[in-house]
This record gives sequence, C-alpha cells and structure tokens, in this order.
Amino acid sequence: MSSPQVSRAIAGWRRALAVCGAVVLVDQVTKAIVVSSLAVGQRRSLVLGFDLTNTANRGLAFGIGHGQGFLLAVAIVALALVLVWFATDPGRPDLWLAVGLLAGGALGNLADRVRADAVTDFIDFPLWPAFNLADVAITLGALGLVLSSVGAAGQGDRTAGPGSA
Repeated sequence: MSSPQVSRAIAGWRRALAVCGAVVLVDQVTKAIVVSSLAVGQRRSLVLGFDLTNTANRGLAFGIGHGQGFLLAVAIVALALVLVWFATDPGRPDLWLAVGLLAGGALGNLADRVRADAVTDFIDFPLWPAFNLADVAITLGALGLVLSSVGAAGQGDRTAGPGSA
C-alpha cells in the first residue's frame, strides 16, 4: 500500500470509530433519559400520534426472535462480515459513515442486552413497533452499505473502459 492509500485507510478507520462512538454515546444517553423518566410500559403522547415510551425489547428487530440465541449470533456474524468488508478498503469514500452508523447502533443495542437482557425502545409511531436511536443508525448504516456497494459496482463499470463487455 502506498502512503496516500495508508493515510486514506487510517482516516477511514478514524472516521468510522468516531461515528460509532458518537452513535453509542447518543443512543445510551437517550435511553438513560427515557429509563429515568418513564417506567417500563409507560408512555407519553407527543404530537401526531407519536409517543415516547419505555419498552423492554427482549427480541431482535421489532421484537422478533424472543429467546434470541440464533438470531443474535446471525446479527453478530453479519456485523463481523461488514467490518471485514470495510477492512479490505477502509479508504473507500463514505463507506466509513455507513460502517460507523451500523457498528455504533449494534454496539448500543448490545450494551443494553449485556446490561439489562433487553433493549430499551422508546420511539413509538402509529402502526410501527417501538424503536430507538441505535435502530435508526443501523437502518441508515445498512442503507449506506447498499448505496456504497451499488455505487462501487457503477464505478467499476465506468472504469472498465471503452470496448469492454
């Protein structure tokens, strides 16, 4: 690896770790505020049907997978694969943001599971299961990974040059 590539790789890891840390911090602070302000199951109506609630989610996404062993293992393996993918090209533009969001969200929810054996969900919209800021980060990170991979495929097609099939 040349020096500019190494510099880009180091910058990519630093950015991903900074985003990851910020997501974990904001997620854990908001959950602590909710837990200290609302009893489990309690809710406060805000606006437009939006509620603030304190829900202990023992499942995975949207409460699916109570008992969670297998699904939690799949989630951890998926995160590990994303980190391996990132490690192959940490200098890739904007991939650091998606990886940081995804890893931060996953670590924020994992911290809840380790501490309380359940994830604190507190954002509750009508007709949608309650969720938290870590879930938002995971969703945005996954979307970013998809967009990054689609963008990389498009760049590969453009760099193939004229006359290639």
